[in-house]
Amino acid sequence: MSRIGKKVIAIPEKTEVTFASGVLTVKGPLGTLSRSLKSDISVNITPKEITLEPVKKTLDTNALWGTYASLIINMVEGVGKAFVKKVILEGIGYKSEVKGSDLVLALGFSHPVKVAIPTTLKVTAEKNTITISGIDKEAVGEFAASLRALKKPEPYKGKGFRYEGEIIKRKQGKKTA
Repeated sequence: MSRIGKKVIAIPEKTEVTFASGVLTVKGPLGTLSRSLKSDISVNITPKEITLEPVKKTLDTNALWGTYASLIINMVEGVGKAFVKKVILEGIGYKSEVKGSDLVLALGFSHPVKVAIPTTLKVTAEKNTITISGIDKEAVGEFAASLRALKKPEPYKGKGFRYEGEIIKRKQGKKTA
């Protein structure tokens, strides 16, 4: 039994939820999100809440039950308030700036690295803090992870991308005799 799936999902004001032909659509003040769902989980929508129930009890449907509940919670929350993730770039000579629809990074390579910003996200870069915001939690997290993968934080000096609040475990350098 899924603990998350059993919970009732509240629908806030100014948010509309519709479910037709296997596609759940959530409309809110910030935009619209939609996702296709398998027919193994039945979705019951009332004006104030959403409940999920598995059609048949199997291991796969129990896994989907909690997953779909979590995805729907994120969709309902995202159209009301945007998700924000901050990535900090540390290191001497490392720079970041937004130019048009690209994020241009100086990461110590011989060339600047250009990263295309998805149209669904809003990215700002001031000093060496890159703020990623959008209504889709999955897209925000994926873009932040792809940035971090460009230059992971190294353990000796802490240079590279790290999430805000992430603690990099430092290692001691070579010792002289």
